[in-house]
Amino acid sequence: MKAGDFTGLAQDYSKNRPDYCSSVLQAVLGLLDKSIGNIDFVDVGAGTGIWTRMVNAAGVRSTTAVEPNDDMRGCGMSDSAASISWVKGSAEETGLADECCDLVSMASSFHWADFDKATREFSRILRSGGRFTALWNPRLIEVSPVLVEIESYLETLRPNIKRVSSGRSGITETLSEQLWASPYFDDVVYVEGRHVVEMSPDRYMGAWRSVNDLRVQLGAERFDEFLAFVEMRISGLPVIEATYLTRAWSARKID
Repeated sequence: MKAGDFTGLAQDYSKNRPDYCSSVLQAVLGLLDKSIGNIDFVDVGAGTGIWTRMVNAAGVRSTTAVEPNDDMRGCGMSDSAASISWVKGSAEETGLADECCDLVSMASSFHWADFDKATREFSRILRSGGRFTALWNPRLIEVSPVLVEIESYLETLRPNIKRVSSGRSGITETLSEQLWASPYFDDVVYVEGRHVVEMSPDRYMGAWRSVNDLRVQLGAERFDEFLAFVEMRISGLPVIEATYLTRAWSARKID
């Protein structure tokens, strides 16, 4: 399996991955100088549509999901309402018309994009006053002893394994500065919010099965060993409480 390729993981991803903080969603929509019912929305790198469906349900005028992976896009289409249009495309080449939308987002996917090419493309498809929003929903494992123990077990399988979420490392460390320096965007706003997801053991295991980076780093045999440990550790628990931190950066198109 290649890093970033979720082929074969789409079903578990769509059914078991968490959503995003609803307060952050309302804040992002509120930054636009339009009523929600007049917003045309495009979600790029939409995956199976978890964030896409949240924005669509908020009452925007139209929703288009752009996803390059056939497996993820197919699962998203089957799990989404008919009001969401799905197209094959990427952050660098969405295939959409000029000035076709008011809001473009990338949810838990902007770290895979080429920053310069993607921001140029988003500026092209946005209307005057439109905004680009990049967001992630990393787990706050430090608030749960059980989750800390599970993460710690990974070090026994592979020392120095990289497990810092893309939503709390990498591009997010300098994203505000990068967006301010972009020739395409200004008025950069950062917002965050927390929410707790109560998962059944089956859903919790499914969320782990949908993970790409661990499979790549551990290999199939050790990844299966890790899943067996997680299943043993949560045995007997009726629910697993996981706290998620939604972090969003929103920037306005420069006219």
